[in-house]
Amino acid sequence: MVTVEDREIAVSNPDKILFPDISMTKWEWILHMTRLAPYLLPYCRGRFLTTIRYPDGVEGDFFYQKNAPSHTPDWIQTADAGSIRYILLQDTPTLIWLANLACLEFHPSFDYAEQPGYPPEIVFDLDPSVEGFDRVMETALYTREVLQKMGLDGWVKTSGATGLQVYVPIRSGYTFEDTRRISRLIAEYLTSRYPRLITVERSVSQRGDKVYFDYLQHWRGKSLIAPYSTRARRNAPVSTPLIWEELKPGLSPEQFTPEEVHRRLARLGDPFAPLYDPNHRYDLTDILNFIKQES
Repeated sequence: MVTVEDREIAVSNPDKILFPDISMTKWEWILHMTRLAPYLLPYCRGRFLTTIRYPDGVEGDFFYQKNAPSHTPDWIQTADAGSIRYILLQDTPTLIWLANLACLEFHPSFDYAEQPGYPPEIVFDLDPSVEGFDRVMETALYTREVLQKMGLDGWVKTSGATGLQVYVPIRSGYTFEDTRRISRLIAEYLTSRYPRLITVERSVSQRGDKVYFDYLQHWRGKSLIAPYSTRARRNAPVSTPLIWEELKPGLSPEQFTPEEVHRRLARLGDPFAPLYDPNHRYDLTDILNFIKQES
């Protein structure tokens, strides 16, 4: 039993190995998540949460959890969406309770439970079709160039797997339909400007070696790996916010292990902090008016 912010949480099988390649036990995993809580929680609060659970560690079976389990404590906040009762990851006790269930990945929704259908950012998911990270970084940098020409800017993070994700904070009141119009415009421009590098082809077998520019994932009812969530992969890589200047040859998403991320946060702070500043959000009105005039 541990006490976290006055909440008592039972920890089962603390010596169970969750990440065998680095011999990380459940207890070590819980300590890791406790240290990351101040950086993981700001993005997750108020959003519908999907987790991926690995009861026997990353080498065992797993399942997606959307519905709050029947044994969810009364103090954990939830929100209903259709037939699903989602957990809201509001605080550190909730995070540690989920960590004890071997929830190794945290995937929040793109919108808030209190304002469904109105995302606070536009998100692009960039995935390579072949091994190598350089082409993904190149695509991300071209994406930023386009955003800046439009009077916007983005913040970038690793997916924790093989790709990158770009976030553009926006003012409240825009729907997913609004953001889709803008993301489609950007996707069409990039694929026409860099046809040998970027594609919007959803079929993996049809992409060749091009980077998949996924703007369709950003939609109601969908989710994406949270900043600072660990991935259930070898070495427990963390989905890590980056500084744009870091996108250069030699960078690998696999280098962002839990301990490296803790050292990094102590040295650099959180590069995603501006995303949570209500005064640092972009107005999309002019861009939407331009698209309407051109259509």
